[in-house]
Amino acid sequence: MSASRHRITGDQWRRARLIWDYSRMGHTLVPADVAIGLGSHDLGVATACADLYHSGLFPVLVFTGGNSPTTRARFPRGEAVHYRERALELAVPDAAILVEPRAENTGQNIRLSRDLLAATGILPETLLLVSKPYMERRSFATARKLWPEAVIQCASEGLELDAYVESIGDGKLVLDMIVGDLQRVIEYPKLGYAIAQDVPGRVHAAFESLVRDGFTSRLIP
Repeated sequence: MSASRHRITGDQWRRARLIWDYSRMGHTLVPADVAIGLGSHDLGVATACADLYHSGLFPVLVFTGGNSPTTRARFPRGEAVHYRERALELAVPDAAILVEPRAENTGQNIRLSRDLLAATGILPETLLLVSKPYMERRSFATARKLWPEAVIQCASEGLELDAYVESIGDGKLVLDMIVGDLQRVIEYPKLGYAIAQDVPGRVHAAFESLVRDGFTSRLIP
């Protein structure tokens, strides 16, 4: 158990789990034309992509992502580049992988991946988005806005919150990011970045209370 977990109260963990469960889409996966692995600080996204590829769910995999302040030290050559290297280690064939190395946010992940696929003659009708577990709903809402004609599924590593925190090693960071992601689910539709999602009252209340408790380092202004 990480030391940071001991600095978070049981009630704060309970509220974070409400958001965590809401953020995961729970899709029953069916084969898709293409999968897109969304860049982040979490190499588990690439591991999940490899597992899903070997399950036969898609023939083509795009890794997308450049760098951000959160990932620059961890992935100095860029998120997508490191994701590709991890997938190759897990026996995904190089010929199945495309790399989009410039995206700096989720909207760019979607737009630039679409452009890359089109440039290679691939016009998918069905997409599987693979992200961090707590980012599923935001990636879904973003893709539905920017790629409305495609059928979207979402997936992530099959970890519960406790196990995910152990894999990252920093409970405060994970809760900050869970809170920040939900804020974007709430606010981005107003800015035209995503489609609106219904946020249950108990989830919204959990978000507001965690903000009051100081889990704010990933909030947008």
